Amino acid sequence: MGYHYFMCWKCGTAIEASNPIGRTLTCDVCGKDVRSCRNCRFYSPGSWHDCLERAEILVTDKERANFCEMFQLNPTFRLDRQAKGTEKNTDYTEAARSAFDKLFDA
Repeated sequence: MGYHYFMCWKCGTAIEASNPIGRTLTCDVCGKDVRSCRNCRFYSPGSWHDCLERAEILVTDKERANFCEMFQLNPTFRLDRQAKGTEKNTDYTEAARSAFDKLFDA
């Protein structure tokens, strides 16, 4: 049984979970479901049912756990194996906030 190291799509909290990712797994900080469309590598807003895998069944709430058999953790949400606990990546957050603020500077 392998372990996955990734971050919550909602709050950025580091999460360590065993394989396979269970449907009842939630983020310890914000309480959002982990096995949801928003944490899936195939989630693509604007695509057919917002999924790159051409899902036949529409999942209406992309933030809630579901039974999709195509679910795979989004690799862009993976963390370095040394990142553990609930520490957020503050450097990334600050850089993103700064870039956003620069959009409105005249």
